[in-house]
Amino acid sequence: MNFKRYIVIVVAAMMAVGAWAQNATSSPSSRFGYGELNDNLPTAYRAMGGVGLGMRSNKAINPAQPASYTACDSMTFMFDIAGSFLYTNYGDSYGERNRLNGNLEYVTMQFPLWRQHIAFSAGVTPYSAVGYNFSLMDSINSDYHFTHTYSGEGGFTQVYGGLSFNICDWVALGVNAYYMFGDMTKLRTQTFAETSAKGASQKDYLSISSLRLRYGMQFFHTFGKHTVVLGGVFENKQRFSNSHHEQIETTTNDTVSTMDNAFELPMMYGAGVSYNYADRLTVALDYQCQDWTKTAYFDKQDVLRARQRWALGLEYRHDPLGRGYIDRVCWRLGANYSNSYAMTSDIPEFGLSLGFGLPLRTVATMINLTVEYAHRGALKQEALSENALRLVISAAISENWFFKRKL
Repeated sequence: MNFKRYIVIVVAAMMAVGAWAQNATSSPSSRFGYGELNDNLPTAYRAMGGVGLGMRSNKAINPAQPASYTACDSMTFMFDIAGSFLYTNYGDSYGERNRLNGNLEYVTMQFPLWRQHIAFSAGVTPYSAVGYNFSLMDSINSDYHFTHTYSGEGGFTQVYGGLSFNICDWVALGVNAYYMFGDMTKLRTQTFAETSAKGASQKDYLSISSLRLRYGMQFFHTFGKHTVVLGGVFENKQRFSNSHHEQIETTTNDTVSTMDNAFELPMMYGAGVSYNYADRLTVALDYQCQDWTKTAYFDKQDVLRARQRWALGLEYRHDPLGRGYIDRVCWRLGANYSNSYAMTSDIPEFGLSLGFGLPLRTVATMINLTVEYAHRGALKQEALSENALRLVISAAISENWFFKRKL
């Protein structure tokens, strides 16, 4: 099939998914902070529990680790596009609720600039997503009964461009530059069952745009059939260069308050390691920390807490060069553990994932399927528990664009 025609078909299909989507998430916990955070990993690595910092492959574009781009083949253009379907189940004061969402996950590309010494990647990925609608009932001394209703939508998107350099045969450096933009709206209403009591509402609107950088490094060494990669990433704490917040409170009168340039992104650091045997078996482990404790949120610190995340993943392929189709299929499995960065939530999130890499004409061109399950326990002081099941589908396409065909 013609490559350009293939892209048109895939893009059209994913745009249809995106057009159908209302929000990228339906998670009650996304009402805290900037919403549900995205780790910006390709579909293949999400099937491995969300590892990536120590992953280095010529078959995947890995925006989470900018040092990995030089792993691409010296004459290959890579293109990756993904969409997802999300089923969420959670309980509130009115019983269980079920939500179904569809969304365009990301679009990325990658190609070498100078053999395997310098490579470039660019794309569009989400940073965070807000999407929720639930209610909680409470009372005051059994005299007044009221209902809190929470709803919100929006999120932040980022466009990135990244460079990677091999400074020697076993060390690579990389940097991503991001332009972030987006907005979110959150609404909270209080309604009393007693008609003598007057309710209230609060609406918050936040819009941002800003630049930021991520730095990456990888050490890699191959001895015989064994390859070991050790990687790390770092982002400095940074204030949004342009942010605007409006709050409207309604009681007896409407009041409007505004706040500009009062929000920051946290310092982030992480490390990962992977081991590969004969391009058949890969085992990887990641750790990442976002230090939100000293990050300004409404121009205040210590209102959020550090988010830590661990991930463990496995990939197996029987024979990458095998004649049988099943021999070339990638089988992936993983798990992860993290905590919320919201002070009001003290229950961690557990996740399991599995997936497959289905090769098309070559082992370098694959359809990746990933199923992710996540469980979040009850939020502090709020009887909410949440289960989410997400199906992610991507087309990771590789084509030899940088050589002249003989006539």
